[in-house]
Amino acid sequence: MSNARVYNFSAGPSMLPLQVLERAGSEITNYQGSGMSVMEMSHRSKVFQKIFDDTQAKFRRLLKVPEGYKVLFLQGGASTQFSAVPLNLIGKTGKADYAVTGNFSNLAYKEAKKYGTINLAASSEDKNHTYIPAQSQLKLDPEASYFYYCANNTIYGTEWQYVPDTGDVPLVCDMSSDILSRPVDVSKYGVIFAGAQKNMAPAGLTVVIVREDLAGHELPYTPKMLGYQLMIEKDSMYNTPPCWCIYILGLVLDWLDEQGGVEGMEAIKHGKAQMLYDVIDSSKLFTCAVEPGSRSDMNVTFRSASEELDAKFVAEATAAGFTNLKGHRNVGGMRASIYNAMPVEGVEKLCDFIKAFDKAN
Repeated sequence: MSNARVYNFSAGPSMLPLQVLERAGSEITNYQGSGMSVMEMSHRSKVFQKIFDDTQAKFRRLLKVPEGYKVLFLQGGASTQFSAVPLNLIGKTGKADYAVTGNFSNLAYKEAKKYGTINLAASSEDKNHTYIPAQSQLKLDPEASYFYYCANNTIYGTEWQYVPDTGDVPLVCDMSSDILSRPVDVSKYGVIFAGAQKNMAPAGLTVVIVREDLAGHELPYTPKMLGYQLMIEKDSMYNTPPCWCIYILGLVLDWLDEQGGVEGMEAIKHGKAQMLYDVIDSSKLFTCAVEPGSRSDMNVTFRSASEELDAKFVAEATAAGFTNLKGHRNVGGMRASIYNAMPVEGVEKLCDFIKAFDKAN
């Protein structure tokens, strides 16, 4: 079966490690002698509670989540957190800082405006989001309840290579597309959240890490399901959590452990990205618009001089077994999403394909 699999460069939902899929497949009808699938279990059962607790513990260990922080397994995708963050945090001063460096931080910024006074602390729109603003360019409001940014911009292929210094203002970060790909000093953050469908599990699970002292101050009209305090008190089980996705996350974390954990993965993913950028930078046909120093290790965006040639490249690549390389409609061109599960071999073969296409055209 495995030899029929394509190299899937989708931005999300994206590929999962083959080892994880095979293990899930072997357990799909009868999980460890329980006589049922994880998909069929009561979330209140002892069997599932153990899966849940083990997954949470593995996640805390791999990301080195310190005391004083809770890890929540929620639903609604990262986009639901665009509302949950202001609802839970903005009440302190009624103000917040947002850095807009791509599509998703812009959506979050627009959503937050419903709940308070939002200061645009930084924007990279002036150069079509091809760079990440430097610390010196951030216009910080000392009265902000929090500072919000998105660590990696999947559509434009940019990634923050530093953690913003905001003094006493809590940092909130959307890490949907680069979580578990590099070490994170969680103690620098108030809230970290991430949709699972890029580096962690299938779509449907959202992991939220909350500093406990920030919970319990939500605006009075906050929907129950969006309040961090309730989710902390109920350990993410106020209602049925995304059981299957939590189980798969546990398997992915086991696999990540075998790669040397987050630190091991950082070296692997940076090597993959560098290989691809080197080939693009030295090619005659293709260019990468993103400024060095702001380039993403997760989503490599590039293009040729014409839309016709881009379309030809995508078509030939697909025929050769490299799928989902078409760029996002906002920017066009190509995008290779090389999340943790993309094997080094997949990137090597794509590099060979780009070189061959370069010569032929």
